[in-house]
Amino acid sequence: MSRPNGDGDAPVETWREAVWSAVPHGAVPERFAARREFLLGNVRAGERVLDLGAGDGAFATELLAAGCEVVAVDVAEEALRRARERVPGLNARHADEGGPLPLDEDSVDVVWAGEVLEHVADVVGLLAEVRRVLRWGGTLLVTTPYHGRVSVAALGLAGRFDAHADPRADHLRFFTAGTLRAMLGEAGFAEVDVCAAGGVPFMRHALHAIAR
Repeated sequence: MSRPNGDGDAPVETWREAVWSAVPHGAVPERFAARREFLLGNVRAGERVLDLGAGDGAFATELLAAGCEVVAVDVAEEALRRARERVPGLNARHADEGGPLPLDEDSVDVVWAGEVLEHVADVVGLLAEVRRVLRWGGTLLVTTPYHGRVSVAALGLAGRFDAHADPRADHLRFFTAGTLRAMLGEAGFAEVDVCAAGGVPFMRHALHAIAR
């Protein structure tokens, strides 16, 4: 469903399209190698995987090469256009911002949400949808930027915190290991494993989570 922004006229979808229009064609996703290693280490050939927030299909390409069946979903039509261009015949579907995912109940083995949750206003609602489409015993794989105490303090000392937390940016949510673990547990996942990744101790760049 389209919702107005603070100006009262432009829908959220228009903003998402503008974000994607500004992304250079062929741009490599941030931390691509580390995220790909995490993803491919937790899927098996033959599994049906929902690539949630699929973007231009960079990870869908890797999943298909690994023998998975992929459903790519995004809220931005520009992202899906690029994904279909990259992977002809890709099962790519549009989702309305804040609406239900365009999949049936119990229809996928794995949901991959790489650098997605930080962009979502209603994380609780999205995770409920993830649970709906996951089969019994299915797995949610998440990566998101890490906001530990030392990392945030370092941003402040470097004079970069205001830019990092700019409310006009497309990051809406900021997670610590504890808040991500709690969010996934409250969403109904019985087993949640969260670890920090990238960078050096106390200054990690990302969180990787496996939830079942």
